[in-house]
Amino acid sequence: MSFAVRPQVTWRLRTRTLPLGERTLVVGILNVTPDSFSDGGQFLDTPSAVSHALAMLDDGADILDLGGESTRPNSTALAAGEEQARVLPVLRAILAARPGAILSIDTYHAETARLAIESGAEIVNDVSGFLWDEQMPAICAALGCGVVLMHTRGRPGEWRGLPPLAPNEVVPLVRSALATRAREAVAAGVAHDTIVLDPGFGFGKRLDENFPLLAHLDALHALGFPLLAGISRKSFLTRPEPKVPGAAQTTLSQSQGTASEALAATTAANTAAVLAGAHILRVHDVHPAVQAAAIADRILASASPAP
Repeated sequence: MSFAVRPQVTWRLRTRTLPLGERTLVVGILNVTPDSFSDGGQFLDTPSAVSHALAMLDDGADILDLGGESTRPNSTALAAGEEQARVLPVLRAILAARPGAILSIDTYHAETARLAIESGAEIVNDVSGFLWDEQMPAICAALGCGVVLMHTRGRPGEWRGLPPLAPNEVVPLVRSALATRAREAVAAGVAHDTIVLDPGFGFGKRLDENFPLLAHLDALHALGFPLLAGISRKSFLTRPEPKVPGAAQTTLSQSQGTASEALAATTAANTAAVLAGAHILRVHDVHPAVQAAAIADRILASASPAP
């Protein structure tokens, strides 16, 4: 059995650097939203959001990714001012309670990104890959922050109407689009060593279209950037499997599967992503992800060419 060779690099953030590749980093998701697909409304007020943030840090999260707008399918775009009202008090409260914490702001609004970085965040995680706000590249270049550029195929309101992709189309499409996003970011002044790429599992990819991307994640290493995998609780993990004659069927769905079933599926996918070359996992359930990543890291460290 062979595994992806994960390049070891240094990720430069706003005020510090992080080594990537020797071990998997875990990013804890903090959605300060009423309508996110799996945790909407749970952490909408500042005290509950801060409490959850501190718990994720205590569970081993290396980074917290704070978002104020849901990007689930058919979600409604949020005004930047409302997004800022949700996230900035939480961000500042987390840093007041845990000054050393590394925070990422999950936004495609350049002004939200600027205010968050100036308030102490280190990273901008843009699900549009700088496509939805033309000011974002210049803002990130000027701030010198870490950047996550994600691939999305269209906007949330368009996803269900997109034409399907053949299995052999998925990876080339994502690789080509991410190459363009990274090239244009660097041309705008964003430093190469501040950029991490995210293939965008579930963002404009229909259910089973995500599995070729997971299976061939290492093909994205050719782009020359570290990789983040955000697979946590994605619907493609918990849908019914295709029927195979004579095989026992597992029936999981987002509406019927239990929390433990969703966690088990996510843990399996996170482990696969690390073995396929992901440097960073973005997750809702931090402790299980830390445990899974530690095992996957030991497998990668122990792997050697077959005799």
